[in-house]
Amino acid sequence: MNVSTRMKKLGIEQMFKYLYKNPDENLHKLMDWADKFSKGGFETQRKMVRHAIEEPDDPYYPFVRHLIHDVDHDVLTTIVVNFFINAVLAGWDTQEEARRKYNCNIPWAILLDPTSACNLHCTGCWAAEYGNKLNLTFDEIDSIICQGKKLGIYLYIYTGGEPLVRKADLIRLCEKHDDCVFLSFTNATLIDEQFADEMLRVKNFVPSISLEGGEEATDGRRGKGTYRKVIHAMELLHERKLIYGISSCYTSANFDSITSDEYYQNLIDLGAYFIWYFHYMPVGNDAAPELLPSPEQRETVYRRVRQLRATKPLFAMDFQNDAEFVGGCVAGGRRYLHINANGDVDPCVFIHYSNANIRECTLLEALQSPIFMAYHDNQPFNGNMLRPCPMLENPDFLRKMVAESGAHSTDPQSPETADHLCAKCDSYAACWKTEADRLWAENRAAREAKQNGTRRKA
Repeated sequence: MNVSTRMKKLGIEQMFKYLYKNPDENLHKLMDWADKFSKGGFETQRKMVRHAIEEPDDPYYPFVRHLIHDVDHDVLTTIVVNFFINAVLAGWDTQEEARRKYNCNIPWAILLDPTSACNLHCTGCWAAEYGNKLNLTFDEIDSIICQGKKLGIYLYIYTGGEPLVRKADLIRLCEKHDDCVFLSFTNATLIDEQFADEMLRVKNFVPSISLEGGEEATDGRRGKGTYRKVIHAMELLHERKLIYGISSCYTSANFDSITSDEYYQNLIDLGAYFIWYFHYMPVGNDAAPELLPSPEQRETVYRRVRQLRATKPLFAMDFQNDAEFVGGCVAGGRRYLHINANGDVDPCVFIHYSNANIRECTLLEALQSPIFMAYHDNQPFNGNMLRPCPMLENPDFLRKMVAESGAHSTDPQSPETADHLCAKCDSYAACWKTEADRLWAENRAAREAKQNGTRRKA
């Protein structure tokens, strides 16, 4: 960390100490400081934050108070410093320099599987079929993080398997890399009082809890009693004033319930701070393509998520439908990559084809491997950012990249060819194109109208 970044880090820490002396009064003063510090940048975002701070009718007015009053002060300070200073401010500049120097994608975040093992066997989970005896060692994960930080990467996201099978190692990594943010997708059934206490101690570990409905739906997919275990875990986290969120996968069977006002409000009542929505992906030889949402169902999710996050105090991200805000596909190292428990470096957590294994090459060499360079050279895969994925919405792209790069399936138990995977997406991609193109045209017209209105006011 250079001197300038260290000073900004210390500045934010001092600002938070000042904030907590009188939050309602000092929030406004902090925004004045942020406006000055930004030097005119991030104008839209700053206006949104200021409105949320100052206007009681803003849906995020209570969300801001939720963060200030319901999160442990040291935890919130640590997360803000590690995320905004290290991962965003200092990290981005380092990543940009590496992108120019090496002419390849450099990710903003790394997803990795500490283990393929899981204590549950959920219906329809491709990870459950991925092999249950594979593990990255502590030293291997540590090496990935060390290599990543040299490239400016300070955000690490655990997937699996169930990452908390390795909870002791994960805490050790939080301790060693206390300048990083660690987020973990988890079924939450292994979160007990001891682990919650450890999270409070290290301050830089954030769980994203898998939940796809109420008690009946959750127990039906994950096993009897699972829902109550999840609720108990959230109660433990809330008692310790920790940050936690939700991860929900929408399918043709559950899209309606998990985007309902009732579901969303229940998550708010449970104290969650964010929710990730993921589109079902038909990955694996035994996947169920009938779970793919229809175009009408996906549009319903698209509209509902936007409506919910515009009106309710819970931060929502729709991994597939929010591609328009990040310039399309973020995989292949453009913004993230995935490393499985066997060490294979995949372009995406859903696309298991690779030329590189972290046990045989460096992280940078993996980013320069043929499949990753194919992503680098072809992104975005479509001018319509509502059709971002080379598998789901542009399957011919994935077929071509896998064939030309010579990438192999990294599924250790039941390897799936790219043709087999993409064949499950061909019909879906064609049907969604019609709806996506219409939505994209509507968005463009709305943006142009807003811009014209702004010009007239000026």
